[in-house]
Amino acid sequence: MSATDLLRAMGRAARPFRFMLAAGSAVGLASLALAADVHMPEDAVRTALRARLPRTPVDAVDCVKVQGLCEIVAGANLFYVDPGARFLIIGRVYDMQTRQDLTAARLLELNPDMLVGAAASANAAVTSAHAQAAPGAPVQEAASGQGARRLSLDGLGKEGAILWGDRTGPRVTVFTDFRCSYCRALTNVLRDMNVQVIERPISVLGSRALAERVYCAKNPERALHAAYGGEPVEAPRSCDTSGLDANEAFAREHGLNGTPVIVRSDGAVLEGYRPRAFLEQWLKDVRS
Repeated sequence: MSATDLLRAMGRAARPFRFMLAAGSAVGLASLALAADVHMPEDAVRTALRARLPRTPVDAVDCVKVQGLCEIVAGANLFYVDPGARFLIIGRVYDMQTRQDLTAARLLELNPDMLVGAAASANAAVTSAHAQAAPGAPVQEAASGQGARRLSLDGLGKEGAILWGDRTGPRVTVFTDFRCSYCRALTNVLRDMNVQVIERPISVLGSRALAERVYCAKNPERALHAAYGGEPVEAPRSCDTSGLDANEAFAREHGLNGTPVIVRSDGAVLEGYRPRAFLEQWLKDVRS
C-alpha cells in the first residue's frame, strides 16, 4: 500500500482523527513529541492502528528505536506514529548526531535489493543538495555469489587503501565515498563483524578533499571512522595521494559509478549496502 493509499484509508476510518505529514524536519518532530499526550505499549498501538487503518496489515511495531515515535512496518512500507497512535508521519527520520538516514537504513534491512545500484543518486539527495551522482547498473547477486559479476583487483597496488578491522578475519575490499550515507551504514555493520576491510575511497559525491585528509592522517583508520561519524578530520601534512587517483581511475574503467561497492577475496562483487546476515553468508561462500 502506498503512502497515498494510507492517507485515503485514514479518511475512510469510522473515527475521525488528525494526522501530520513530516519530511524529516527537526522542528516538526519536536512539535510532535510535545503534542503526544498519550503513551501506549506496542500492543495497544497495533490495536489502535487496526481500528484506524483497517486495510493496512501491520507486520512490526517498534516504539523504542526512535524516542517519541513508533516505527511501523506494513509490508514493504515504513511509516511512524506517535506513542498514542494519534498522529501518522510519512517521511524520513534523520539522526543528526550520527548523520544517518534511519529510515533508509531500515528499508534496506527489510529489502536489501531495494536501492542496489542507485546508492549514489540516493546518497546525493540525502547528503548534499549540490552533489550529483550517476547510479550504477544493478547487480543481481545471490548469497552464494553464483553467476554474479566478478572483478579482479590485480591492477591496484597497496597505495590508496586504508586497512582496518580484524586483520585475521576474511578480507573484503570496499570502494566508498565519505559523504555516502550507505557507506557509513555499511561501515557500522563491518565494524561489528570479524572481517579485514581494505577501504578504497573514490570521490563520487565530491569528497576528494576529505578523502585526502583521511588518507594522509597520522592514523588513517581513526580518521576514517571520525569522517563517517561527522567528526572533524584535521588537515595533515601533505602526502602522496596518487593511490587515490589510482582508485578513481580503476572505478571509472570498471564502471563503478556508485558507492559502496564490495569485492570479496575471490572477486565476487556486491553493489550497494547489505545487512550483516547477508554479508556473513556471502563471505562464507567464497570460492577457493
